[in-house]
Amino acid sequence: MATINFGGVEEQVVTREEFPLEKAREVLANETIAVIGYGVQGPGQSLNMRDNGFNVIVGQRKGKTYDKAVADGWVPGETLFEIEEALEKGTIICFLLSDAAQIELWPTVKAALIPGKSLYFSHGFGVTYKEKTGIVPPADVDVFLVAPKGSGTSLRRLFVEGKGLNSSFAVYQDASGNARTKAIAMGIGVGSGYLFETDFYKEVTSDLTGERGTLMGAIQGIFAAQYEVLRANGHSPSEAFNETVEELTQSLMPLVAENGMDWMYANCSTTAQRGALDWWKPFRDATKPVFEKLYNSVKDQEQAEISITRNSQPDYREKLEVELAELRESEMWQAGAAVRSLRPERS
Repeated sequence: MATINFGGVEEQVVTREEFPLEKAREVLANETIAVIGYGVQGPGQSLNMRDNGFNVIVGQRKGKTYDKAVADGWVPGETLFEIEEALEKGTIICFLLSDAAQIELWPTVKAALIPGKSLYFSHGFGVTYKEKTGIVPPADVDVFLVAPKGSGTSLRRLFVEGKGLNSSFAVYQDASGNARTKAIAMGIGVGSGYLFETDFYKEVTSDLTGERGTLMGAIQGIFAAQYEVLRANGHSPSEAFNETVEELTQSLMPLVAENGMDWMYANCSTTAQRGALDWWKPFRDATKPVFEKLYNSVKDQEQAEISITRNSQPDYREKLEVELAELRESEMWQAGAAVRSLRPERS
């Protein structure tokens, strides 16, 4: 492992230099990797592993998602199977269904976990909250995770571009004595930029906090607040959206990702620079109590209970569509759709 200094804190990470793709192929040479589920993470991870030369099959029920897998080049009867057959053939079972779907399918998956097989996750939810989910792996199988820090779409896009999306990895159960090495090999195989070690509990608590916080929940809330203030003060939808969302996502965030926020502050106008330096701490102080409340809600398992209860309801999809429509039909995101349509095509 490589030792990296993160702002004065040393941390060990795994990079492709000390664990190259060739080594990952050697570690998993005799494995059949069965990806169960072809929804959010399934396509990106399975396609990346296939392109990296691993023996990968997909298990998916017939329907739209199955048809998408066929369109992506998975061949029925050869590399694409019904879930039960894929579970039988696989030696590493990649359980990539949603948390609610994992609960429903768990008895089927558990029955296929004979001694010597491995169970792979990309989220620690099911095992961490086993009292609520019922997901308790047999003692004679390896259990580990690799959690890419982004969507499956981003994982695939960056892979195609020759880049990588950083991932965490963790071992929950080491029945073979080789679970950690297999986890790292899987992380390299799915296209990780580098890998940092964690445990299942820390993965799920940080992930639930991040999703509800800066990654999705908080950013939408901040977008909406600024947009509404601008509109209430007479700014047009185009001006309010561009100053709130478009400039951030299209111009500033890519530069922050490349160079850091300090570089951004040093390379903007002095007026913007002064304002940003004066206002970031008040925003931190205003929102930190909300983040503390959020983290405690995750730690106390309240968020897990809400997710399991609501996401398992038979009418969840219908209710979800109503909530998504509220976002989609809001003036801000209607303005966003119009702005995106006006972006010039690269020639």
